[in-house]
Amino acid sequence: MQKITIAIDGFSSTGKSTVAKQLAKALGYVYVDSGAMYRAVTLFAMQNGFIDEKHFDSDKLIANLNTVEILFKFNNKLGFAEVFLNDKNVENEIRTLEVSQFVSQVSEISEVRRMLVKQQQQMGINKGVVMDGRDIGTVVFPEAELKIFMTASAETRAKRRFQELLEKGANVGYDEVLENVTSRDKIDTTREDSPLTKANDAIEIDNSYLSIEEQYKMLLELAEETISNKA
Repeated sequence: MQKITIAIDGFSSTGKSTVAKQLAKALGYVYVDSGAMYRAVTLFAMQNGFIDEKHFDSDKLIANLNTVEILFKFNNKLGFAEVFLNDKNVENEIRTLEVSQFVSQVSEISEVRRMLVKQQQQMGINKGVVMDGRDIGTVVFPEAELKIFMTASAETRAKRRFQELLEKGANVGYDEVLENVTSRDKIDTTREDSPLTKANDAIEIDNSYLSIEEQYKMLLELAEETISNKA
């Protein structure tokens, strides 16, 4: 069976990663969470004192990018690949609100984007990949056979993210999460390098009122149709 490349872009907290994982598993494809890679670089910057609420030394981060190694290692018990930063499992650390507060700023840096885009393109060189992020269909894989652009209201996304953080034991308030969501939207859509935008040939899905199962079935049908048409 012919393999294709599936690019899923969209705003933060639209559930891209969840449905992308399900889709990749159903098709037997490799799943890559590109956003996790930017989160890992952000965590690296935080750990080394390059960024906090008072300052951001982007020059120091750029100078040290050659010491950043990001790997995905499959966890058989969990059923998905976890993120490793310089040989340390950081899957949980990169999902915190603290990292979320700075990830869009780090993602603005052209040197960071070039480094990660190159790695992402290498991961999908043989097709059979489902990758989600902000610029997958526009920059990383502009020739992807299936492009999805996911969106939802800021309030809906904040509620989902807030619930997710609470379940992980985080001490956060809804207003704080909503502010983070809207702030990231602004930075992601207005940055000069590879801003978040819908590819001309992408299928837009507003999942404000869709369940995870409904989204999954919709994307699986689109994927199977695209694969069938390519055969």
